[in-house]
Amino acid sequence: MAKHPAIFLDRDGTIIEDNGHINILSNIEFYSYTFKALKNLQEHFLLFIITNQSGISKGLISENEVKEVNRHIVGALRTHGVTIFDIFYCPHKSEDNCECKKPKPYFIHRAVELYNLDLTRSFMVGDHPSDIQCGINAGVTPIYLLSGHGKKHQNEIENEVSVCENIIEASKFILSTIKMQYHE
Repeated sequence: MAKHPAIFLDRDGTIIEDNGHINILSNIEFYSYTFKALKNLQEHFLLFIITNQSGISKGLISENEVKEVNRHIVGALRTHGVTIFDIFYCPHKSEDNCECKKPKPYFIHRAVELYNLDLTRSFMVGDHPSDIQCGINAGVTPIYLLSGHGKKHQNEIENEVSVCENIIEASKFILSTIKMQYHE
């Protein structure tokens, strides 16, 4: 059975505005271009969301609130014709030294087990250095976004990675990359 390439997306600052620890559905704000970007990407990739939600362990939001926000995001994307195959979240803070918080690639490896993915043709897209390092740690191509917290942390990126303004620009970059591969 053929393996599928995937796009692993950070959540806050990547597909929605980073409005802190979101516990109210009205605080979810999709970027205007998110739906178009993801629709274009899903023609070639399975889509996943991987998000660090340390607000749970810090007592700022409940796990149920995070689940409800995630359900709402997946549902809103679905109404716009976008399928998210799975959403993974880490509830821990850095001091917990868990196995699932980005930059550790735990959830990417979990997705491989569940969905028969080809990491050599996959991408990790996010606005934090931990997203980039997670992609590198998993062996997928990372793309750093300047949306969300991206501009603030850009000088912390130690590896040479592709940088895009936002998710729509990243989608164009990814699709141009795979088109070039088809023509080689």
